Amino acid sequence: MATRIFDHGRIERNITILLILALVTVAIGGIVEIAPLFWIDSTIEKVKGMRPYTPLEQAGRDIYIREGCYSCHSQMIRPFRDEVERYGHYSLAAESMYDHPFQWGSERTGPDLARVGGRYSDEWHVQHLKDPRAVVPESIMPPYAFLARHELFVPDAGANLRALKRVGVPYDKGQVDNAAADLMAQADPDADHKDFQKRYPAAQVRDFDGDPKRVTEMDALVAYLQVLGTMVDTKAAAAKEQAQ
Repeated sequence: MATRIFDHGRIERNITILLILALVTVAIGGIVEIAPLFWIDSTIEKVKGMRPYTPLEQAGRDIYIREGCYSCHSQMIRPFRDEVERYGHYSLAAESMYDHPFQWGSERTGPDLARVGGRYSDEWHVQHLKDPRAVVPESIMPPYAFLARHELFVPDAGANLRALKRVGVPYDKGQVDNAAADLMAQADPDADHKDFQKRYPAAQVRDFDGDPKRVTEMDALVAYLQVLGTMVDTKAAAAKEQAQ
């Protein structure tokens, strides 16, 4: 009987049996893949150095999304030789663990930006955003000079961090309560940064857009670009992989 039921010819000719067996197969596969997730804390291996974005970096990320930068730039380096040689160490899952939504993307009209942080100076980024063809003659990117004219306006930086905390980003009470002050302090070279740097270890503190008298949308976007790919020590990660 069992031989007759699982005879391929009979299964392929009988749509009812084919449907039932397909559903059973999918159900078993789904249980095997999904059930273990209920017994583990995370599917992402934590990496030393990863921290939540500062309020200024998060504001820059929001501007990045608002202006549709993800439409032309991916933020995921795949583990292929040509990509690693061009962009750097392939992206780690942990590097996107605090991204809501993530910016992996699939379109590369422009280069991948996963490790653009520190690759160019602030001045280069500002000039590139103001007039892309001034630094990359073949660029087809539109200019974003208006970012330097618009003062950064974030109605409630604390509320932004609270919302992100609800979806798993580990902001603590001090970070949420001081979000508005930290937003301005990071781009003010004359501010007292002692407490800020305790809340955000290794965060970059300086005037990003070349205008220290005010904090602009350009400050925020450049601060975000300059942190991309800089939190993880990729050399240590590569050494660990080779040791394994």
